[in-house]
Amino acid sequence: MTMKITRLETIWIDEQPNTTWVRIHTDDGLIGLGETFYVPRAISAMVHDVFAGLLLGRSAFDIESHWQNLFYTVNFFGYGGSETRALSAVDVALWDLLGQYTGQPIYNLLGGRCRESIWVYNTCVGHGKHQDYKRWAEGKGGDLAAELLAQGVRAMKIWPFDQFGVPLGGPMGQRAGVGAVGPVGYCLKREDLKKGLTYVEEIRRAVGDKMEICIEGHARWSLTESIKIARALAPYDIFWLEEMLPPDNVEAYTRLKQETQIPLCVSERLISKFGFREVIEQNAADILMPDMAWCGGISETRKICHLAETYLLPVTSHDCIGPVALWSAAHLMLHIPNAMIMETVRAYCDGWYNEVLTDPIPLREGMLTLGSKPGLGTALREEVLHRPDVHVEYSDEQHRVDLSKG
Repeated sequence: MTMKITRLETIWIDEQPNTTWVRIHTDDGLIGLGETFYVPRAISAMVHDVFAGLLLGRSAFDIESHWQNLFYTVNFFGYGGSETRALSAVDVALWDLLGQYTGQPIYNLLGGRCRESIWVYNTCVGHGKHQDYKRWAEGKGGDLAAELLAQGVRAMKIWPFDQFGVPLGGPMGQRAGVGAVGPVGYCLKREDLKKGLTYVEEIRRAVGDKMEICIEGHARWSLTESIKIARALAPYDIFWLEEMLPPDNVEAYTRLKQETQIPLCVSERLISKFGFREVIEQNAADILMPDMAWCGGISETRKICHLAETYLLPVTSHDCIGPVALWSAAHLMLHIPNAMIMETVRAYCDGWYNEVLTDPIPLREGMLTLGSKPGLGTALREEVLHRPDVHVEYSDEQHRVDLSKG
């Protein structure tokens, strides 16, 4: 068997309009699965218009060679957006294929596990039966924290200051605080700062120090306001401050780090080892958070983690992307020695993730582990391809075809 690549597929559904799956077929009947997030049509164009010509007919075993070829092709024009997202999904699908071919889980192919399970935290997003965002945003974070502790989850993440950020849509914008996306804010009013602290106070009042609290900033604040927030949060024993500033100015993060004892977590938005190198070398972060569905897949994220290890820095993974991203991150986080904790969203893990994949992610008592099934250990449900809102495009050596139903 040569495991020659014969077909590339891109798949997304209207119900989850930002999650894109990439499937790679081989001549021996195996199908590898990868995933990325944001603008599926752009991802699909990259896969079929650029990557297909570099992958079809070649051996699926040559994962590193494919990574180098794809990356430096798109880097000729700039690699930091849909290009690397598409590459990330392709890379994970290739690792899944290698695992299936060898009969081994991906973590064994990486060199085996450094741990059998890893601690997880819950990002308090709302979906389905778990309306976690609504609960903490409406002042019931203490009850939510107690419920999570009863399930064995000992860390949670909230974003209490987003609601005071600059709105989208100009001066009359109506989305201030509704979503994570928005311009940088250069003025956080005193009363708004105090209001943001009340969400943390509610959790501490209900469960004391039994719950670790992570604060997400979504890169919404200037250096001055980030320092203000960090100083105000200092008495509450915060687990980390995540992405308070846009990651483009590393020196600003270095200055923020000098102004607070709260560990800084940076950054899901950085792309490739080149994006993380400067952050590490300039001592701008205490914890690194690469997102393998964005920054270059398993191959590149492993290099980032090893780079962090040389500086004795811990690494965490980013979720909120999709189920395949969580599975692939789990393989890497069980393998690398400097893994600290994993992000999960129980609203998704107990919800739509299980509607599209054949296997649920194994979570129990606040810990994540994986079995010994080959490759990722899960696959896309066949019924996803027959949904009325599905969009499917494929390329083979003769054709590019759109089979979308939506």
